[in-house]
Amino acid sequence: MLAHVPERNQSASLRRALAVLEHVREHSGLSLTQLAEAVGLPKSTVLRLAAPLVEAKLLDRDRRTGAYRLGHGTLRLGQSYLATLDLRAVAAEESHRLMAEVRETVHLVVYDPPHVVYIDKVENDANVRMASRIGSRGPAHSTAVGKAILAWQPEEALAGLALEPRTEHTIVDPDRLRADLAHTRRRGYAVDDRENEPEVRCVAAPIFNHHDAVAAAISVSGLTSRITAARVRELGPLVAGAAARISRKLGGQCQ
Repeated sequence: MLAHVPERNQSASLRRALAVLEHVREHSGLSLTQLAEAVGLPKSTVLRLAAPLVEAKLLDRDRRTGAYRLGHGTLRLGQSYLATLDLRAVAAEESHRLMAEVRETVHLVVYDPPHVVYIDKVENDANVRMASRIGSRGPAHSTAVGKAILAWQPEEALAGLALEPRTEHTIVDPDRLRADLAHTRRRGYAVDDRENEPEVRCVAAPIFNHHDAVAAAISVSGLTSRITAARVRELGPLVAGAAARISRKLGGQCQ
């Protein structure tokens, strides 16, 4: 008959086992002694906690050196997690939070060269509604969301763009666009200053996936009467912060 183990002890053991796993994730290749010192536990305890993790392939121990590293079971878990991700669902909380914070329309888009496709939209009902629709497409070169994505594309992606003017402010010179994209990379967000619609400004930032490639972009859009040039500088870091948090949920890092 199995002995009853108090639930509190089980929870404590689980937390310590997870601490061991997390430390190996951050510092691969530690010996048993090094790992025990790092997590502040006796070697015998670490050995006991690591045993089921090794059995489940979440940890692997080198037979020659005894060093611990992540096992291939963590890859299976990661792949299963990524397979269940839905970009709209992952971004929804941050999109609504951003809209509530800035009180302007928030868009989520993906790239379908040479266009961007709007896949979600969160509006502030108190303001004038933006003309964009979920499922609609827009040019990448004249939108902030498009430029946020283009800034991290290879040079050949720019060669295939038709830089057609949408307004008198649209950037149609390739060299000017390259300079604008370089500025976007440096500051972490893109700006559409009346380049796609005459009375609209937009601020956008890229969202990165688990391959650290741009998967999408998120933006804040509004009339120029509300989004002034000065406010653009306030919105930029807020939009970039939301994009970075979504990126982390997708397994990516903000570049």
